Amino acid sequence: MKRRTLLAALAAATVLSGIAGPGSGEARAQDGYPQQPVRLVVPFAAGGSTDLVGRVIAQGMGERLGQQVVVENKGGAGGNLGATAVAQSAPDGYTILMGTIATHALSASLYAKPPFDPEKDFAPIVLLVTVPNVLTVNKDYPAKDVKELIARLKEKPGEEVWSSSGNGTPLHLSGQLFMTMTGTDMIHVPYQGSGPALVDALSGAVPINFDNLPSSSGHIKGGALRALAVTTKTRVPLFPDVPTMEEAGVPGYETNTWNALFAPAGTPPEVVAKLNAAANEALKDPAVVERLAGVGATVVGGTPEQLAAHVTSEIARWRPVIEAAGVRMD
Repeated sequence: MKRRTLLAALAAATVLSGIAGPGSGEARAQDGYPQQPVRLVVPFAAGGSTDLVGRVIAQGMGERLGQQVVVENKGGAGGNLGATAVAQSAPDGYTILMGTIATHALSASLYAKPPFDPEKDFAPIVLLVTVPNVLTVNKDYPAKDVKELIARLKEKPGEEVWSSSGNGTPLHLSGQLFMTMTGTDMIHVPYQGSGPALVDALSGAVPINFDNLPSSSGHIKGGALRALAVTTKTRVPLFPDVPTMEEAGVPGYETNTWNALFAPAGTPPEVVAKLNAAANEALKDPAVVERLAGVGATVVGGTPEQLAAHVTSEIARWRPVIEAAGVRMD
């Protein structure tokens, strides 16, 4: 009887397994997510603001997910190379993107044929931080403030060089907007990320630089770079003596950037929810908040739905700015 009972139980389990269908294994895999390291693609070179924020968040999320979150730098095309790679990855939660204003707000208007749709090709996870931009010059550069810089540029139109993290990035647009609003002209030198741009800013080879504050903050504190203005509406607590661009003599000027996590479209909601929870928990960690605040980044956090709404509003906000600046990428 015992043998008959065992056989009957096994038969019932087999029938129930068949009724559960082929998707049940996938559901169990999602329940156990993550079962291997997660790859976080940072679409810019190492050493820049996005890379810095990405590494802080990766460590914090890895501690909460129980699996390592590995940062992979894949720079190029203003962030689009790395973003495209993630959009085309398997939607299983093991490849995610450190998205930026460049990849998810600007590319839609900058390119006649964008390589991806920032709203349709990604599953939003969470808005991580907002980041001020900053205009700096090498410590040996003659201009001591924005007004002196503008005067020098007008004396030497088209001769001075300035750098950004790449064509089509928010820093490129920050510089373009500066020239448009001040009636000046400089030669733009694009790099594949803030890190490489800073090398030449520090050496004086390309002395004028628009950058995200986190990647430049250490060099500003150390005196190698002189901060002329931050690009936000209000001053940054980390550098209370640095004026806003408007205070420095460019009325109405305002730009900033942000970092957020995205997965490929079609990633299971359960997986997105786990990534969102891990990121939000990391952002509440006092040590994480302190590290990010120490470089000028402001923690945000929130839901996937809030990030989706943010992307939509940012695309609408930047489109007229891009058109007015006359910037177009092909």
